[in-house]
Amino acid sequence: MTGGSVAPGGGAAPRGGAPAGAGPVPGGMVTPGGMAPQGGASLRLPAEHFVAGIVFLVAGGAGLVWIAPELARGLYQSPHVAGVTHLFTLGWLTTTIFGALYQLIQVALGASVRSERLGHVGFWFFVPGVAVFAPGVMTQSVVLHHAGLTGIGIGLACAIVNIAMSLKSAAIRDVVWYSVAVSMTYLCTTFILGIVLVHNIHTGFLGGGRVTTVAIHLHVAIIGWVLIMIAGVSRRLLPMFLLSHTVSPRLNAASVAFLASGLAILAWGLTAAPPSVAWAGLVLIEAGLAAFVVQGARNMRARKRPGLDAGLLHVRAALVVFVIAGLLAPFVLHRGADHRGLATIYILTGLLGAIGVMVMGLQYKVVPFLAWVARYRGRVGRERVPVVAQLTSPRAGRVGLALALGGVALLDLGVIMVQPLVAYAGAALFFAATVNFMLQLRHAAWGTIA
Repeated sequence: MTGGSVAPGGGAAPRGGAPAGAGPVPGGMVTPGGMAPQGGASLRLPAEHFVAGIVFLVAGGAGLVWIAPELARGLYQSPHVAGVTHLFTLGWLTTTIFGALYQLIQVALGASVRSERLGHVGFWFFVPGVAVFAPGVMTQSVVLHHAGLTGIGIGLACAIVNIAMSLKSAAIRDVVWYSVAVSMTYLCTTFILGIVLVHNIHTGFLGGGRVTTVAIHLHVAIIGWVLIMIAGVSRRLLPMFLLSHTVSPRLNAASVAFLASGLAILAWGLTAAPPSVAWAGLVLIEAGLAAFVVQGARNMRARKRPGLDAGLLHVRAALVVFVIAGLLAPFVLHRGADHRGLATIYILTGLLGAIGVMVMGLQYKVVPFLAWVARYRGRVGRERVPVVAQLTSPRAGRVGLALALGGVALLDLGVIMVQPLVAYAGAALFFAATVNFMLQLRHAAWGTIA
């Protein structure tokens, strides 16, 4: 194609680049008018969050191998397990979500980031704070706890204020807007509960209520902060990635509403209300999860592209694992703290198998495209440029998915059998998946044409 170029998704691009605001192109991606920064906004802010998030993911994967024997015994509340869990939740998921939001609010809600400088300041407090806090949880160090929480608190405050002010100026206020607002509220609640639990480590003031507080903290973090965010933004992301029309947009709104209200009722029921209240909350959460899964499945069926790339295979697999986690939830609520192994399986399946694989899949789509925009958009029409699909290896992506799912399955089996060696094998597979994932995104950002 002498003198020509290739569009991000694989089609030929005209000289001078794709027109602003162009829509989907063959191959399942969008042209720079889709997820590219608007108004000349910098990609540095989301990029630094994505890089830090991947580092935390790999660190969490390594930590998973270390805590495998404790997981096999169902000790999900041990300090070591809690510390590694925070590498995944605070380090990887929260940092990644912040990076994605700094891009998403521009292209999905028609709002500019209020202050990129404040975003960078928040990043440089939050990331070192997590890096200090997680070891502090593992070692129960008062100094590391306080230092880490200070950094995390300042970083969260900067990000929340920045995003809230950006939402205030948004031109579009749909389910995406409300899901971001609701999930940010639950993030604040997660942080407050975390402070309470840290204070309890050194004072023991919660007494027998510690187990319940940990359960509420976990659900508020995973469902309230992460899942509601994913359920809301999937209204824009899945149709774009799948080249499908939005199917039943009411399902997205129902999913966010059921998850948000159900979580609040569940938390109330776990603390002081009769058991029937907690069950009512769980029913609403299950309804929200079902709406999310059905919406995702319908988008999959309505897609115009015949096959699924590695990122979308991750998303499809995660939807299946969400169903499994949903089926486990009533048994966990019924047995409560009496069956630590079941609770451990529930957390591993929901956090790593469902949320983890889903976020990996979305990153497989977003990061290579943003990398393409940063590296090649200005060269379209002047020289041959690669398609987005060439920035990662489809085979490596499928291998990574198999490693991640196999790792979670073996971890669960190790807990069922109370066999540390089986849990070690599962943790090693999941760690290999994180390394493979890191190498794929590194190649997308800095590698050469595949």
